[in-house]
Amino acid sequence: MGMFFREWNQQLKSYNRNVRLFLLASVLANIGMGIFMVIYNYYIRELGFNEHMNGRVIAMQAMASAIALLPAGLISDKVGRKKIILIGAIFAATSLLLRAIFIGEHALIITAFATGLFMAFIQVSSIPLLAENSTEKERVHLFSFNFALIMVANVIGNALGGTLTDLFHLVFSLTMLESVRVTLLIGAVIFFNALIPIFKINEQQKKRVQKTGASSIGKLFTEHRSSLKWIGLFAVANLLIGFGSGLVIPYLNLYFSDRFEISTSLVGIILSLGQAMTAIAFMIGPSVVKRVGEVKAVVMLQLASLPFLLITAYTETLWLAVVGFLFRQALMNAGNPIQIALIMRVVDDSMKGLANSAGQMVFQLGWAIMGPVSTSIVVVYGAYYGYAYVFTITAVLYVIGSTYFYFVFRKIGKEEAVKKIA
Repeated sequence: MGMFFREWNQQLKSYNRNVRLFLLASVLANIGMGIFMVIYNYYIRELGFNEHMNGRVIAMQAMASAIALLPAGLISDKVGRKKIILIGAIFAATSLLLRAIFIGEHALIITAFATGLFMAFIQVSSIPLLAENSTEKERVHLFSFNFALIMVANVIGNALGGTLTDLFHLVFSLTMLESVRVTLLIGAVIFFNALIPIFKINEQQKKRVQKTGASSIGKLFTEHRSSLKWIGLFAVANLLIGFGSGLVIPYLNLYFSDRFEISTSLVGIILSLGQAMTAIAFMIGPSVVKRVGEVKAVVMLQLASLPFLLITAYTETLWLAVVGFLFRQALMNAGNPIQIALIMRVVDDSMKGLANSAGQMVFQLGWAIMGPVSTSIVVVYGAYYGYAYVFTITAVLYVIGSTYFYFVFRKIGKEEAVKKIA
């Protein structure tokens, strides 16, 4: 255990100023988003809309991200990471502020689209920025630490979202709609504060515009075929997992409140615990990689999450549902930074933004397609069987995605090792 903490301490001390500034910005932005994640579904309900509206809003946000990620990644490779992150953060924060104010159906959908669009700018540039400000040996630890910080920030945001809403409603006697709205406004203000450290990032412009595969379509397919092959394979894996995730993850708060009829505060605490468990799993991930390698580590962690997913699907006991949720959340997500480190290692520097954007684009596409499917199943079959069915379908998709990842990336990994020896 002492070696574990010493290793992480040495890693943290080695990170440069840009990395530290970005991590601070990420914490602030994700606290704000964490508040929205746990509360916004309730806001739509309090406005008088049904579950289909929740599905439409989530699908629209995910679709916007899917549309924007690929071009944003190409632009990021061309003009630099800081500019894209800054533009995305300014407009994403503004969209969150407007979402807490607007009440009309079309306004809710348009602002959800704007959030998805501009969050894509941040998502697509963050990993390449960290990669360009770190060494190859640091990256698995750095990406794991970044994901862990995001989870911790979400813990804080989830907890604040639920408790502040109940506080305003029960203590200050605001209506539930007013309580949710004030909480969402607080989330937007916290997100705005993320702009301060982003402004302070000092990005060194690299010569990656004129002579990179990302600068023209022709060169993209002639000079970087190996990178494109990796990106395509990685995208298929993300699409399969995204289909499964899109059925379940956006509606976990509604699952707990509908099936067990618990308060928003308790839902927020449960979701916070899930993020905390995931943060711990992220920190342990690099140790698993050392023992079994990147590909096996990802597959083992993902498959280990499935029994807990099925427990959550079928139990009618709250504590069992919470335990299942916590372990599923931690194990399934623990492989994410390992996958990212793998793809960042094998693609050309000029295509890191494209690689990150392609993976996230298809993942968001899975959310966009499956969001309305999930809400429709729950509406038709009810709070027990509806969620049981969508969780089970998710488990099947996760098995397919993990199996695909293992067989495809194991083979490509061997080819890469042979190429390096040659």
